[in-house]
Amino acid sequence: MPTAIEVQDVSKQFRLYSEKHTSLKERVIHGGRMPFTPFWALRDVSIDIQQGETFGILGHNGCGKSTLLKCIAGILKPTSGEIRVRGSLAAMLELGAGMQPDLSGRDNIYLNGSLLGLPRSEIEKRFDEIVAFAELEDFIDNQVKFYSSGMYVRLGFAVAVNVEPDVLLVDEVLAVGDAAFQRKCLDHLKRLQREGRTIVVVSHGTDSIRQNCGRVMVMNHGHVITVDEPGEAIRVYLADLLGVGTGNAGGVDGDLGNVVAIGTVQAEHPASANRPHLYPGESLTVTAELDSLAAVPDAMATIAIHDDHNELVFASDPEDPGCAIDVPEGGGLVRFSFAEVPLLDGTYSVSVGIRSATQSAVIDWKDQATRFEVANPTRSTGRVRLPLDVSFRLRSSGLTGEVPAVGPDFGPAAGWEENVS
Repeated sequence: MPTAIEVQDVSKQFRLYSEKHTSLKERVIHGGRMPFTPFWALRDVSIDIQQGETFGILGHNGCGKSTLLKCIAGILKPTSGEIRVRGSLAAMLELGAGMQPDLSGRDNIYLNGSLLGLPRSEIEKRFDEIVAFAELEDFIDNQVKFYSSGMYVRLGFAVAVNVEPDVLLVDEVLAVGDAAFQRKCLDHLKRLQREGRTIVVVSHGTDSIRQNCGRVMVMNHGHVITVDEPGEAIRVYLADLLGVGTGNAGGVDGDLGNVVAIGTVQAEHPASANRPHLYPGESLTVTAELDSLAAVPDAMATIAIHDDHNELVFASDPEDPGCAIDVPEGGGLVRFSFAEVPLLDGTYSVSVGIRSATQSAVIDWKDQATRFEVANPTRSTGRVRLPLDVSFRLRSSGLTGEVPAVGPDFGPAAGWEENVS
């Protein structure tokens, strides 16, 4: 199969300026040059992406994945190395990229379509389809600077996919859209896959990467850690995210990988016997069985929690001394205890890992080992329930005390008195 994208030894350097010249004297002394620190966003990145392949890129914030996409799209020029793209290319990068805020949505469709190589007559043929896909019929003649972030994403994605490019680059912008539009976008991407288009996807969501990509590249600090099938690449990514496995690029250590194995993992809360879900603020205990062929006295236990969109909610500190355990020969049980879980309603997956502290290597990692459900009995929304206390007092000078807000029992809050003279 022919290659659609070739990236050969690509590096990209940025300059980080630590100070500014504020006077003419300073400018003369430094010859008009400002001191800077070189920052390498990409270092010696090489990858071949085949025609018709859906290729995923994973990595923490700042690892260089978005910089790589911008280099492939031609927005940034590599400091060194070479990139070749065969066929037409459309890129859906950061929010608002390519949109002119003072132009209307209609004008931006024509502008971006022409930048992607479409003649005006072809844009006119596809105009109604683009607007319908973006669901912006009532706002298409408004200036896009008045659009919400979701409207920005819908318009940009609608233009990018409806020009039917040979190569489509998609950054994490789809996380801004609502669930229904995300579903529509994923369905459209699957259609492009069936048509043999080449798609490169950058995401934090391991679930979508696992379901849609044939190969996945994991990056860290501008370097390529691994390129592998989705399951193994996600394992490496999560291990790297938790700071385990740095001694061998995030993989399972060859000498220790068979020493300790994680078995059954269970999540329990105080009322597990009576109801399947816990309520916000209740405690949670995660227990993992360990089978060990030999003693590992320097083991570190790690845990990560993802929501039902596969977004990371929590990852334990891999250097926390409180996570150190001594695993004897034969194994045992490791218990992770959360005194209070402030999460709101949803289904959450739990991943656990064991690593060697002295060798900085992964011993075993079990991705999405178990799940737990949170039910929210209140009308509060968001990701977490934060402790909240509301009070009120009058500004009248005649007051010597404070008037309480209504307490949780719909009466005056405890300890408050009204003292009006």
